[in-house]
Amino acid sequence: MMTLDFRSDCPASSALDVIGDKWSLLLVRDMLTLHKNTFKEFSNSSEGIAPGILSSRLKWLEANGIVTKRKLPDNLKENIYLLTEKGIELAPIIFELIFWGDKNLRDQNKKMPTLEQIGLDRDNPKLTESMQNMYRNFVKEKLS
Repeated sequence: MMTLDFRSDCPASSALDVIGDKWSLLLVRDMLTLHKNTFKEFSNSSEGIAPGILSSRLKWLEANGIVTKRKLPDNLKENIYLLTEKGIELAPIIFELIFWGDKNLRDQNKKMPTLEQIGLDRDNPKLTESMQNMYRNFVKEKLS
């Protein structure tokens, strides 16, 4: 874990010092909801992250304990990136951003899919817990 110089002692400000850039939460979103875990899979995201930025972000997230870099038992050549529990705990933030964007930005982004189209139910109180558990099961299967 790396030591950071935080801008202030405010918890929100400190959290933004770690995950407040343009890409970190999108990478966590892709890992959590789409189970992406390789550099190539992240590179193919519709947002079009540049390879250098992707590499930098993954290293940053790893250094801050949000993701871990591993090798698969049956493929020691390729790195995979998996969320740690610290990373999995970002799920409520991811979903609230999605819900906020759906509610407040739909008029500005006409191409935005509906929550139904992306398989999210705003009124499901167990959504976050369910997605977190599905991800934990994905990690167990991936590493076995």
